Amino acid sequence: MRTSVVSAAAALAALALGLTACGSGADSGKGGGTDDTLVVGATAVPAGEVLTYIRDHLAAGAGLKLEIKEFTDYVLPDTALQQGELDANLYQNQPYLDDFNQSRGTDLVSVVKPYLPPMGVYSHRTGHVGALADGATVAVPNDATNEGRALKLLAAGGVITLKPGAGTDATPADVTANPRHLEFKELEAAQLPRSLDDVDAAVINNNYAQDAGLSPTKDAILLESAKDNPYANLLAVRRGDEDDPRVRKLAELLVSPRVRAFIEDKYHGSVLPATGG
Repeated sequence: MRTSVVSAAAALAALALGLTACGSGADSGKGGGTDDTLVVGATAVPAGEVLTYIRDHLAAGAGLKLEIKEFTDYVLPDTALQQGELDANLYQNQPYLDDFNQSRGTDLVSVVKPYLPPMGVYSHRTGHVGALADGATVAVPNDATNEGRALKLLAAGGVITLKPGAGTDATPADVTANPRHLEFKELEAAQLPRSLDDVDAAVINNNYAQDAGLSPTKDAILLESAKDNPYANLLAVRRGDEDDPRVRKLAELLVSPRVRAFIEDKYHGSVLPATGG
């Protein structure tokens, strides 16, 4: 009888240990979390603010637990997502993601595109892009897709001409006409607002402009149009996680009427809500 009791106790202990191990393994791939929390990486503005609104006002009602991790650059949110430290991120556009996947060997995909943060040209020295002086220095982002985007914006403003077919990866080598003899200074995107005292103008991504206290609608001397714009920001995940129920809940909230209203009320045109997709 004593032997039977000991054996039964041992069996129960082994079963409990096995269940504990199974439970531990089930959570091990969820962005470093220990429960059903969705861990999302974002730059502070506007992505972090939009996600904070969702976390504080909408997530609980949708049955979603949301944790936000903020980043100050454009590389770490994708590497952290690929490595499983995040479940998703929100900050980039499709051309940037495509280039990142190709150059870094990552396999990240878009789930939904909730808003467009328009890129702008800013200057402390002139109030109109057409008034840039001959030989002016214009700072542009040094990553491939944002540099191409900046050059296309300058071309849309009529200050340079790009060769036919120049796409999102355009570089200064694709400039075919430069009547003002602009000189392009390539800088890390996050450094561009701080360059404004040293250059004649800078082409700055929306999030870094707003971080620096610049209003795209008030301070930009040239601003992107939303029409036919491929640069809407997207919610990205590792391939295969698109149908994660937590991801689907967040995707639905990002394009919900309440989030659209939040974006319109808070940013007054500095960030433009999209229809998703």
